[in-house]
Amino acid sequence: MATEIELKAWVDDPEKTRALIDSLAQSEGTYEKFDTYWRWSTDDPKNPPLGSGVRVRKEIRRGNTTGIITFKNKEVRDGIEINDEREFEVSDTSVFEELLKRLGLSPWIEKHKTGQSWRAGRITVELSLVEKLGWFVELEILLDQRDSEGVEAARTELVALLDRLGIPRDRLEERYYIEMLKMRLTSSNEATSR
Repeated sequence: MATEIELKAWVDDPEKTRALIDSLAQSEGTYEKFDTYWRWSTDDPKNPPLGSGVRVRKEIRRGNTTGIITFKNKEVRDGIEINDEREFEVSDTSVFEELLKRLGLSPWIEKHKTGQSWRAGRITVELSLVEKLGWFVELEILLDQRDSEGVEAARTELVALLDRLGIPRDRLEERYYIEMLKMRLTSSNEATSR
């Protein structure tokens, strides 16, 4: 199990940010990610909520599609996510989704993002357009072991790179994408029902 130390921040000028990232990191190409989050109904006491649920991702890179299943224990501290992450690939996401249905889970939230990724030392950098939300930069370090010194060192590296990209710290976003999408969905539903 890896521990993911990550921050994300709103980006006002994606082209300027892309140029800065290009000057500091090695490009790893573009991507498109289609995520569906699955969970049990929160109304069923036998099946408690799964936090953010099980994420089923279809990721397209260099013309290849990969199915990736992820579930996490999530935590946010001072704008930095510290997630214990479990992830594995599947050859056919539709078969896995059929299994989730048979286990009583159902789709909850969908997320679509497109963008570009880079590598800066041990930091993965992504500049993403998240459909219905906007542009974000995501900076991530994966740790093999979760200890306070390693987490703090990763946090320091991530914030230093954010500063080098000229993105103010007040642009950090502590909410998870699914929280923001859920809020947006709730607002849309309320507006429609009026």
